[in-house]
Amino acid sequence: MRVTKEPEVRRQEILDTALKLFGENGYERTSITDIAKAIGVAQGLCYRYFPSKEALFDSAIEQYADILVAQFTGSEKNNDKTLRQMIEEMTFTVEERNTPYYSVFHGAENKKFHDQLSLKVCEKLVPLVEKLLQRARQKGELQFDDIQAAASFCVYGQLGILLAQDLTQEEKSKRIREFLIFALHL
Repeated sequence: MRVTKEPEVRRQEILDTALKLFGENGYERTSITDIAKAIGVAQGLCYRYFPSKEALFDSAIEQYADILVAQFTGSEKNNDKTLRQMIEEMTFTVEERNTPYYSVFHGAENKKFHDQLSLKVCEKLVPLVEKLLQRARQKGELQFDDIQAAASFCVYGQLGILLAQDLTQEEKSKRIREFLIFALHL
């Protein structure tokens, strides 16, 4: 019997199943056919939503980046805090280990995927940081004009520290906080 689902529900089902299989078998060893079989649908249905396995994976990166960025946006909404307070309180670990995304993007063999995710998260964070810096400048907390460059530097500049394997999470957080406060003259 054929089961009809709303397009967004079906699309998400395909994404979720793909992530599960990518995590279990690896990206290279998972095909669209495998994904379709796991769901119990025709392979063509998967291609209706995603023209290729790469497009499916790009959608997964986009979706996971949106989830991670949403977790950072809480401090952006609090207008009462100074930029320095937000930096001192900001969290650097937002990922939950028991999600299908985590195993795909953090497996030892998936460094390339993790790097792609990191860049996508940075891309999505820059506009949010621009707003925070703009607000801080309007409040007199910052004295420079190139907010866009500062936002890009603040976001992308953290990657070297965040990706370092020889530092603990606490050391990474401390270094980033101290440098941001120094660089922004806060």
